[in-house]
Formats: sequence, C-alpha cells, structure tokens
Amino acid sequence: MRLFVFGYGFSGRAAAKRLVASGWKFTATFRNPETRAEIEADGGRPLDLTDTCAVEAAATAADAILITPPPGQEGCPGLAVLEHALETPGANWLGYLSTTGVYGDRRGRWVTEASPLSAGFAEGQRRVAAEQRWLELGDRSGRAVTIFRLPGIYGAGRSTLDRVREGRARRIIAPDQIFSRIHVDDLAAGISASIARPRAGGIYNLCDDEPAPNSDVVVYAAGLLGLEPPPPIALEDANLAPAARRFYSESKRVSNARAKAELGWRPDYPTYREGLTAILQAGG
Repeated sequence: MRLFVFGYGFSGRAAAKRLVASGWKFTATFRNPETRAEIEADGGRPLDLTDTCAVEAAATAADAILITPPPGQEGCPGLAVLEHALETPGANWLGYLSTTGVYGDRRGRWVTEASPLSAGFAEGQRRVAAEQRWLELGDRSGRAVTIFRLPGIYGAGRSTLDRVREGRARRIIAPDQIFSRIHVDDLAAGISASIARPRAGGIYNLCDDEPAPNSDVVVYAAGLLGLEPPPPIALEDANLAPAARRFYSESKRVSNARAKAELGWRPDYPTYREGLTAILQAGG
C-alpha cells in the first residue's frame, strides 16, 4: 500500500511513520533540504514540490493521499497542484486536514460535525472553502475524500513542556475560555482508522475527551517538570500578538463522538494529562 503526503510537516510525518510501521510505503513532497532529509530518514521517497509532473503521478498512483498544508490567500496549495490530476475517477482515499476553527466562537458550547460553520476569521473561512472544494472533487472523481477538523496539535518536541522549560509559557487567565487539543499520535491513529474504514464525504473531529483552559495545561506541565508555573496574567494585560488574540477570542468544546462511533477510534491520550506525561516519560 502506498501513501502520498502533500506537505511533510508535524502531522504528515506522524501519519506516515504510523503507516510505515504497518507495512506501507510512502512518498512525500518537500520544499527544502531539511524536509527531504526527514523523508529519507523515515524511509520515504521525497519529491520536489516544483516537479509538478512527478507529484501528480505519485498522487494518482497512491492508495491514500494526505493533504496537510493550510490554505493561503490563493486557496489550498494542494488543490492548486493536484486538483486537475485528481479529476479523473479513482478509488483511492484522500484525507484533508482542516481545523475546528471552521466552527467559530461558540462561547464554550459543544460542537459536532453537524454544527453550522461560522468561522470568524479569514483563516477559518479559507478552510471552509477548501473543505468544500475537496468534497466536491470527491463527488466528481469517486475518491473517498475525508475531512479531519483538528484543534491544537501537540506531541514530542512541540508541547507545553517545551515552552515551560524554555520560559516561553504564559499562564493567561481567560475566564470561560475552553479549548480542545489532540496528541499528534492520536491524530495519526485517526487517519489510519479512516483509511481502514473509508467513507466518501466523511467529516470527523479528532480531539481528546477533555476540553480545558490553556492555563490548566501550563500549570500541569510545570508540575510534571518540578517547576513553579509562570505567574497568572489577565487576558486584557497579556499584550498578545494578533494570532494569539484570535486564538483567545474563541471558546468551544469539540465532540469526538462521531470518530469513535464510525471509525472505532479512541485516543490513547484522552486528556492533556496523559499526553504530557507520556511525552515526558519518553524523554520529550
């Protein structure tokens, strides 16, 4: 079985490594020598993103295609490169990594995949548009296009533990702000489960079981490390950058019930506590 990864970043790499462990082969695109080296080190075949013909050929020959980059002002880069090549009928699975930002602010209420989409910022609105175009391509081509709506992703080398150690963590107190998150290994497991149970037009929230304030995660991470947590800062005094302000302007609890019911998926790290503990125990 052959996986094609368009965009070999944190999530794409985790998914590829999980499938390789099950006997898959994979090809992935790269833009720089560092990513090329990672693909080769993980046993994959690297493809220069500028070699459009080779990229199209690898995608159409794959059994599963994973699209990971976020859309920019010009739209989804995966669509820009692959849409024409994938118009022809095909039976392969295609997964698109989207975001729970498509739901917008719900003032702490629960959302499911059936909730209305009301993205409040341009980034989320672009995701909504990209989701729709991928689903339409699936309808035209017969491919089992699946959308994954993801919250904050963390894992070894990219977690609150690192920020606390480096003195970069901020314990911002934002009343009524609730966020969901997912360990990158649980994300990879969800992708693998979907490939095993493909459903054309499937849409899944992949997240852990316990939405929580970010300040709680910071305090827990500091405790694991035996460090004092950073002092609390009121949201209005935090002087946040624009991207962080957007993050803290939304609050919602994201349900993962559909992924559990339809894919048989369960997070190995149902809360941030299990996830951070496992990262630390593994030396992360």
